[in-house]
Amino acid sequence: MTTHSVLVQWEHSGQVDAASKKVSFVHQWTFDGGITVDASPSPLVMPLVAKEDAIDPEEAFIAAIASCHMMTFLTVAEKQRFVVKSYRDDATGTLGENAEGRTAITDVVLRPTIRFSGDNTPSSAMIDKMHKLAHKHCFIANSVSTNIVIEAQS
Repeated sequence: MTTHSVLVQWEHSGQVDAASKKVSFVHQWTFDGGITVDASPSPLVMPLVAKEDAIDPEEAFIAAIASCHMMTFLTVAEKQRFVVKSYRDDATGTLGENAEGRTAITDVVLRPTIRFSGDNTPSSAMIDKMHKLAHKHCFIANSVSTNIVIEAQS
């Protein structure tokens, strides 16, 4: 078992937007490796208190699912002795209402495009099998109730 930490910090700027009477929700995430990034609500969800060029929790959630799937897929491919040259995923998520009527990321669609190199390249059936194994063993996917679909690209 491992423990992971992130420091989330927000401080009132002392300024209120004159038109909306709202305070900015821009804050910082500091990860255990020391990297700090600006975070904000999604401009699509809370435009009056958001920052366009900050990471929002919805994007971070989708990125965490896609990243975990990728790293697990790369591990599965390596164990099968396939050499992955590149992996790109144009992942999307849908913010909607879950079965309990609460707002949630209900669906995430992963669209990985994977390029292999070397003489040992997997068949389409083997790639599908590796995606199923990656999904089964991805700890982020195992931690959420979000419906995750993998639409492998060729």
